[in-house]
Amino acid sequence: MEEIDDYSARVLDVVDAIPAGQVMSYGDVAEYLGAGGPRQVGRVMSQYGGAAPWWRVIHADGTPAPGHDAQALAHYLAEGTPLRSAAPPVRVDMRRARWRGTS
Repeated sequence: MEEIDDYSARVLDVVDAIPAGQVMSYGDVAEYLGAGGPRQVGRVMSQYGGAAPWWRVIHADGTPAPGHDAQALAHYLAEGTPLRSAAPPVRVDMRRARWRGTS
């Protein structure tokens, strides 16, 4: 396995800290880190996020990564994540589920 860079490690640390039932958008993660942007966070998640709670990092409109609706929905229901829609397209209620992080 390739060596993980510092930025990727920091992204994964934030993702691991998101509590069950809450989410952050890709942009939220970048803003929290003060580095990169949504695309960079998405790249890290696609490369290294398989072992992290990937379903807790979603698009700003509340939808999970493309092609992951069914898997993400199972996690959301198990964790009690507030949803706007459980029918495809699955959509998390960002107003109620967004995690702002801790200082």
